Amino acid sequence: MSELLENNAENAENAENAENTENTGDTEAADALVARAAALDAADPLAKRRELFVLDDGVVYLDGNSLGALPRHVPARMAHVIAHEWGELRIRSWGESGWWTAPERIGDRIAPLLGAARGQVVVGDSTSVNVFKALVGAVRLADDDSRDEIVVDATTFPTDGYIAESAARMTGRRLVPVAPGDVPAAVGPRTAAALVNHVDYRTGRLHDLPGITAAVRDAGALAVWDLCHSAGALPVDLDANGVDLAVGCTYKYLNGGPGAPAYLYVAERHQGRFDSPLPGWNSHADPFAMSPGYAAADGARRGRVGTPDILSMLALESALDVWDGVPVGEVRAKSLALTDFFLECVRAYVPEGRLTSLTPAAHAERGSQVALSCPDAPAVMARLIERGVVGDLRRPDVLRFGFTPLYVGYADAERAARVLAEVCAEVSEGR
Repeated sequence: MSELLENNAENAENAENAENTENTGDTEAADALVARAAALDAADPLAKRRELFVLDDGVVYLDGNSLGALPRHVPARMAHVIAHEWGELRIRSWGESGWWTAPERIGDRIAPLLGAARGQVVVGDSTSVNVFKALVGAVRLADDDSRDEIVVDATTFPTDGYIAESAARMTGRRLVPVAPGDVPAAVGPRTAAALVNHVDYRTGRLHDLPGITAAVRDAGALAVWDLCHSAGALPVDLDANGVDLAVGCTYKYLNGGPGAPAYLYVAERHQGRFDSPLPGWNSHADPFAMSPGYAAADGARRGRVGTPDILSMLALESALDVWDGVPVGEVRAKSLALTDFFLECVRAYVPEGRLTSLTPAAHAERGSQVALSCPDAPAVMARLIERGVVGDLRRPDVLRFGFTPLYVGYADAERAARVLAEVCAEVSEGR
């Protein structure tokens, strides 16, 4: 019996030593990641940009791919707009404060982030409305009844699909949903236009804009791109890649605020023939003539419809100041480094098998978010937010983390992964 007790004691001691050794190794690995995060933040050329945003101490905000953080200077600008431009100048502000020209002026500020020359981007309306304008406009530009198909990204954000289906009915076309990678093979002599998302909103997969655009145009059709999850996070290069039309929101990576107006890009070569399905008075060549007949304005103004939403538009204009002097290539480099580091930390902290990354490992196929499949995703995300790590949920099982390089750092990525591991363990154990 005494021998058995001694053996049990020895086994227990060995197990404890092994556990202590494992814990020591885990601690050393965590310390190494924390140290690396600090070093990467210290060397980050964009680190000072974080000071331009309103962010809470102790909170890691990884939902900028849904709503960007507030730039600090915007409230003061809006107070001036409300008190002086609206409160004192009132109707005079359409001219004296530049309200009337805001859609094109702000479009020209966004254009460099899209790789577009001036005069091709107009700001206004929602992304949904601009998808409708762009897609119907593209079919009309095709101007060929034998082109009776509209190809649409089958994995698209639902609204794009709804609008594409409606646009197909209205223009007498047939809708052809295909996976983005299959678009080059799907387009042909019957294709009028193809609508594709640059980055998949669920998985963060980056689609081949240059290759798909070239294939669509080689087929004689027009390429329409939704840039909601790419503009402000990576280079887009609309002009260089020959994109025909594009749309996007401004409240994600561009930090324009909730409900901020979207934008519409119409390549200069198409502007003279662009026939908007929503010919409002603001896109009239002489809007104040109030004539019963419609005559389209020149240039990007053709994309306007009704009276601009001035308050949200000027908030966006002010928010764009944070981009002054920021090279998009530098933003892309940090985005890839951040998502690489976050995935490395997740692998180090979260036991294998608990999470599956849906985001491609290859840089050429990755946007600026990480999507992780998790069977307990709703409970995990709820607890993460309670602990100050704010991502979002895409039902039924996707945890989505957006990395906005202007204000997210490497220490944020490390902490998010560490808290994620703790929460996953608690949820799986029923705690």
